[in-house]
Amino acid sequence: MQLINEAVQQGACRARACEQLGVNVRTVQRWRQSPHDGRTQTLREAPPNKLSEAERQAVLEAANRPAFASLTPHQIVPKLADEGVYLASESTFYRILKAAGQGQRRGRAKAPQRRPLTTHRATGPNQVWCWDITWMPSTVRGRYFYWYMMK
Repeated sequence: MQLINEAVQQGACRARACEQLGVNVRTVQRWRQSPHDGRTQTLREAPPNKLSEAERQAVLEAANRPAFASLTPHQIVPKLADEGVYLASESTFYRILKAAGQGQRRGRAKAPQRRPLTTHRATGPNQVWCWDITWMPSTVRGRYFYWYMMK
């Protein structure tokens, strides 16, 4: 901001000064309206409610207990609450497990697999059969026909 202000005071166009510094004019206008830097590369202070390393380790230890080893954080947090223990929220459990490289499926459940759609193609008679069974209403109220259809 100081370089841009100096250049403008010496008679340069604001757009040219911004172009030389590699900053958009609209960005400079936004910086003038709010004093804090909104760029993603800026170093910001850690939030006051950030978990300490000891608390993060306690979450990992709780998630890796033998009783909880096959459970998801969605199941772990309520079980800990039943014990009267609150370590972190469910989303924080997920975030910490992912950061520790344990974000994969837990337990014996297999990951879902994508399978190709099954298609049937008849190249001759009686190769593919389709069937349906349904109840068809009759003209008499409360009486139905049990209908099998083969195609």
